[in-house]
Amino acid sequence: MAGVGIIGTIIIGLLAGWLAERFTRSNHGLLTNLLLGVVGALVFSWVVRHFGIVPNGPNGWLPNLVGGTIGAVALIWLYRQFRR
Repeated sequence: MAGVGIIGTIIIGLLAGWLAERFTRSNHGLLTNLLLGVVGALVFSWVVRHFGIVPNGPNGWLPNLVGGTIGAVALIWLYRQFRR
């Protein structure tokens, strides 16, 4: 996550994972929220760069939080699909 540093990445990951948990009505723990948020943000950032939507990827707190939440929601959805 460009421009936010490791502590910012962790905080954004926690918030994004928590938001994704609320949106999907899942019941995960703190560690799962962190992992989903950070991985979701990384996946989202890669997708927007890969398809040229945002050439350098999201930059800053808010775009990374939004991207992390979207990515984490997508990961929760994928997990539920494979679990069935």
